[in-house]
Amino acid sequence: MSVRVCVLGSGSKGNCTLLATETTRLLVDAGLSCKETCARLEAIGEPADGLQAVVISHEHNDHTGGVRVLAQRSNLTIHISRLTYAAVNWDDAPKDGAVNGAADDTRRRKRELKFEHFTVGEKFAIGDIAVSPFSIPHDAADPVAFTFEAQGVRIGMVTDLGFIPEIVKQRLKGCHCLIFESNHDLEMLKMGPYPWEVKQRIMGRQGHLSNLATAGFLVEDFDGAAEVLVLAHLSETNNHPEIARLSAAQALEQRAGAARTRLYLASQTAPTEVFWF
Repeated sequence: MSVRVCVLGSGSKGNCTLLATETTRLLVDAGLSCKETCARLEAIGEPADGLQAVVISHEHNDHTGGVRVLAQRSNLTIHISRLTYAAVNWDDAPKDGAVNGAADDTRRRKRELKFEHFTVGEKFAIGDIAVSPFSIPHDAADPVAFTFEAQGVRIGMVTDLGFIPEIVKQRLKGCHCLIFESNHDLEMLKMGPYPWEVKQRIMGRQGHLSNLATAGFLVEDFDGAAEVLVLAHLSETNNHPEIARLSAAQALEQRAGAARTRLYLASQTAPTEVFWF
């Protein structure tokens, strides 16, 4: 067992996942502050020193808020599509306030960052990990999900999408580990405190997946291959962990061949356990 995965945090306040082999360690998104990311890595025995890269799914702050400081601190290469790169405000103050100074200092720090631009639909490699980005429907410049392959292990990460197009169903076949959005309970969202226009955005085709949509995928399109299924990006306002868990568990019971799949929930406040493959 030499491939390991841990969701360090997932939700509207920050998203970050560790993916590691014996020779390569990378993060997917960096929406937590640098300080918090490092603390959570230390908590699972994976210090930030030695990380090689961070891969960015889209520009929203809960996926990029800590990337600049983290990349500078750990000398990471930021892998990002050109459209997403253009949509990030690299001059914004970092989430944890660790960097400040005059405008010329901000420009200098931006120049010091290391970028590699990927093209959606084209596989690339970070060390011994193959990364395959593919488009998903979300209200961002160039939103993507990923599959990762290393040492015969296939990992899928799909969050921040308003519906599940055919490409997602096809790309996730054969995954040993699947991290998949289950953002909101429809009734909680409808009755909740958000303004109606925000509710419409979340429920729209470029918003987020409901528990019901995720359950539908698990019943109709999930191939049952995953040993680990992690429900991610749960709303703290419009969902409840046990509602999401029950919805997915009932769907898995209906899906022939999914008996081997173990169900977990990612949290906004703490890492999941480290999954080994």
